[in-house]
Amino acid sequence: MFNWQDETKKQWDSQAVQWSERSRNMWDKGSRKQIVPFIERHLQHKASILDIGCGDGYGSFKLKQAGYDVTGVDLSADMIDIAKANYRGISFLKGSIHELPFKDHSFSAVMAINVLEWLEHPLQGLQEIDRVIKEDGLFFVGILGPTAGPRKNSYPRLYEQVAICNTMMPWELKQLAEEQGFHFVDGFGVYKRGVKVHHYAELTEELQQALSFMWVYCFRKK
Repeated sequence: MFNWQDETKKQWDSQAVQWSERSRNMWDKGSRKQIVPFIERHLQHKASILDIGCGDGYGSFKLKQAGYDVTGVDLSADMIDIAKANYRGISFLKGSIHELPFKDHSFSAVMAINVLEWLEHPLQGLQEIDRVIKEDGLFFVGILGPTAGPRKNSYPRLYEQVAICNTMMPWELKQLAEEQGFHFVDGFGVYKRGVKVHHYAELTEELQQALSFMWVYCFRKK
């Protein structure tokens, strides 16, 4: 019988080395380069932040460089092994977003980049994130937009085949988060290279998101 979480772990374990080879470029020059500066605009330095779905740990390392007290967690044991080997001084743990190995209200902030769209039950993941964030803490989340190539991973579902990518869109995430008590603070879009500012500058947020590769939000827990 198909187990979504087991399949997710299996696939990310198999991609650990390849992902690690790409990760640095994504955070330094690619689709994730604006995320840490965005966090710095909203979260005071030295605050504790949990990086959920930390992968090979480079994003956690960027947060540590920026002056934060960082903990990384990932479902993939192979990813965690790479993170521990490469980035000293950061606590990396294997764990599932559905059952995070931390006490209630443990962190001033949580970062989850391209995590919720890979869950069978995104609401459960969001509720667990809510549990570990302190009152008035911040939640930084990036979710793939409609134009993102990785969205093709959800296509097999149309044939009732194994798929570990759900169909949640940025506007749905915002509504879901707000219905769970998170308050919207800020957000921005990431676009493919062929998309220029003049293509979306005059569009409504809904249409900007429809064109996006990824949308990054900052929410506050109330």
